[in-house]
Amino acid sequence: MSQTFAEVVEDVKQLSSAEKEELQELLKKYLIEERRRQIRENGEAGLKEFREGQLKSFSDVDELMDSLFHD
Repeated sequence: MSQTFAEVVEDVKQLSSAEKEELQELLKKYLIEERRRQIRENGEAGLKEFREGQLKSFSDVDELMDSLFHD
């Protein structure tokens, strides 16, 4: 059984204040976990690119900025 977002919102409105606060804390934790996973995945992808020699290094800030905006 799947609910639409609007249905979930309506269900949340029916919760007690304590339940809403608990849900808020759970959502915060879930978002933190998700962001950590994203950071880990990005780090792993960057490390893979580094090991494969796909990363460029720059000693000049202007070169770096030019690379970011034109590659």
